[in-house]
Amino acid sequence: MHESQCPSSIAELTATIPIFPLTGVLLLPRGLLPLNIFEPRYLAMTRAALNGAKLIGMLQPTEPFGRDGQSPPKNSADVYGTGCVGKIVSATETDDGRMLLTLKGLCRFNVTREVDTETPYRQVEADYAPYAGDMAVQPDGLCDRNRLIHALSGYCARHNLPADWESITAVNDDLLVHSLAMICPFTAGEKQALLEATDFKARAALLVGLLEMAMLDHSTLPRGAKPN
Repeated sequence: MHESQCPSSIAELTATIPIFPLTGVLLLPRGLLPLNIFEPRYLAMTRAALNGAKLIGMLQPTEPFGRDGQSPPKNSADVYGTGCVGKIVSATETDDGRMLLTLKGLCRFNVTREVDTETPYRQVEADYAPYAGDMAVQPDGLCDRNRLIHALSGYCARHNLPADWESITAVNDDLLVHSLAMICPFTAGEKQALLEATDFKARAALLVGLLEMAMLDHSTLPRGAKPN
């Protein structure tokens, strides 16, 4: 599947979207999220999305469940009221029947209500209006980049994590902040806080704070965890 053009405004987003509840998985605007889909209900969701608007909403359950495609039974768990919708920009079906997807984050949304549906996956009505600004790339200068790089350097050194510093220094602030927020092994609550930050500047400041706190507390990193 070749990448198609992504919506440029919330007017192009559908009001009803399927949701994929996964604990500890964060999708942010313009971020790229790989997904390994193998549960029958989410294979059905993926095929329906590919035949439609290609949109999937990522939400975290309020109670922890597994990652890598594992999620709670339908309607068995509450989800947070704010998530991020992404567009499928690549999809490949494997020989064993799985679907390997890449979602590109578009815009956050608030759940206005869950749709009563007979589909095996959940669907919600999404309100994008409070987050219309997510659709625009954020300009450089809204985050303290020097402090962010310093915090990231200390974080990686403390936890023996590799980093591609050439690539890190080359990307703009928008991509750097959103990519780090998505891949760093923060807790589910911390990731939800990053998602719900009022704006990009607040998210960048929170990210720096989390990195600096993690430098001081080795226990914040699960044993053996590392960015993907």
